Amino acid sequence: MLELTMAAVSQADAGATAGMSMADADSTPGEVLRVGRDRTVCRLSPPDDWLFVSRTHLEFLCGPDGAWRVTWLLGSHPDPASEVRVRVGEHHHQLAYGGTMLLPVGGSGEVIIQDRTGPRSVNVGFYHET
Repeated sequence: MLELTMAAVSQADAGATAGMSMADADSTPGEVLRVGRDRTVCRLSPPDDWLFVSRTHLEFLCGPDGAWRVTWLLGSHPDPASEVRVRVGEHHHQLAYGGTMLLPVGGSGEVIIQDRTGPRSVNVGFYHET
């Protein structure tokens, strides 16, 4: 099972969160959880006016081996308005635009979508249960 917790964080509001939400899915090959502004396909969505997050920004996909991967989906612009980092334990990894990263089985961490133009981020915590 993969559990996600999303917080929309605005440092302009002294660390206040604009919203907190959760989603989960069984580790069945082909299961998908998406993060983005399009609520028709995304289980987790930041505020509509947070345009640095694409309509469908992140995709968490369970592979044939039961392991989950996160992909920063390519959007309609060649240069994204955000950057994405993945934190697992003490390690921070930049996720390339269009790139994919395997999440540790039985591990936890955080995927951070950072606005390049202001002090806002979408923080998606994950726990990949065995």
